[in-house]
Amino acid sequence: MVKETKNLEYKEKVTNTFLKTVSAYANFGTGEIIFGITDDGKKVGVKNPEATCLDIENMINGNISPVPNYSLHIDYKTNIVTLTVEEGDFKPYFYKSIAYKRNDTSTVQADRVELSRLILDGQNLTYEGQPSKEQNLKFSILESKLKDALHINAISDDILKTLELSNDKNCFNNAGALLADKNNFCGIDIAYFGETIDIIRYRKTFANISILEQYDEAISVYRQYYQYEQIKGSLRELVESVPEKAYREAIANAIIHRTWDIDAHINVAMFKDRIEITSPGGLPKGVSKEDYLKGGLSVLRNRIIGNVFYRLHIVERFGTGIKRINESYTQNILKPKYDVLFDSIKITLPVLNTNIDLSNDEKLVYEFIKNKKLVNSAQITKNCDFGKSKVIKILNKLISLGLVKKEGSGRSVVYLI
Repeated sequence: MVKETKNLEYKEKVTNTFLKTVSAYANFGTGEIIFGITDDGKKVGVKNPEATCLDIENMINGNISPVPNYSLHIDYKTNIVTLTVEEGDFKPYFYKSIAYKRNDTSTVQADRVELSRLILDGQNLTYEGQPSKEQNLKFSILESKLKDALHINAISDDILKTLELSNDKNCFNNAGALLADKNNFCGIDIAYFGETIDIIRYRKTFANISILEQYDEAISVYRQYYQYEQIKGSLRELVESVPEKAYREAIANAIIHRTWDIDAHINVAMFKDRIEITSPGGLPKGVSKEDYLKGGLSVLRNRIIGNVFYRLHIVERFGTGIKRINESYTQNILKPKYDVLFDSIKITLPVLNTNIDLSNDEKLVYEFIKNKKLVNSAQITKNCDFGKSKVIKILNKLISLGLVKKEGSGRSVVYLI
């Protein structure tokens, strides 16, 4: 029996509690509710499946507003009823005037920020496109960068409208405020740590200023700690301990894809052996974790900001950021690491050519995976002189170091570089 998930819930019988989950699925993602299964996964069925379906229909139609699209299926062999609720286009969907969401395997009330997002989503609107509370905005930084990138003489109302930062009434939106010289938004919090996180050698927060200036300042701090000049013969050579191209992409992605409707900074934690960049907000709607890690697919949470960054040549084609980061580490043993959570995304950029202390057995396993590209634990064990338990232990260490990743589940698990 498959365990309950964010998009799968079991109910032994029909009670009002399932209506909260109907609201959650309609608001945040298509899901199933299966009736006739106990909490411990035992299939008991329902007494009268046809009557049960009628009860479910009446309860949804009479209690969920607006009524979402849904379907019912009866398995007559087991008398189990499956209700499929589709994510709707007319959000938010309320049950007793409350909008719900799924939190892992439980259903909880959506908070104020989530409700605001549902309302905008239901109207096909975005937060960056909403009118800014501040309208007395200046754009000298944006103007300077437009002059360099597009060779304009000066910024104008028409240009601001073309960039979709203002409307026909010259009313600026939140995207305009974020690109303005001064604003009331959070920004980027950068810290460089010593031997432990208790030792902070540098700390600076760039906030309430243009996201373009924030981007430049973040690059400047990076160069202070991860670039240096080395004299080779009669030449000076710039050496990067972390690829600037990768860092630039990670910072730009964090700015373009983060959620701006919450008071939280992009956090950049710098260490001797790595940089960790954490941005508020999980993946944009319509992008799975698998799609994100593969790269090449771009669904912009902040389309207006993304287009400005593209016009200024800060980013190249949309959707190539992850690929470009990974390409920067092609020759390095340690690879970038991506932690994708519901409410945040963290990108870890390791220092180039980091010395990794691997035992001979660990090196053997690593090299075998590297040469074969895609293997399971049985194949690795067959190639080694030690047992499966040690192979699994080594694999777990290689995964924790970011040298190897695991894909699949159960018997379908495979390992690759």
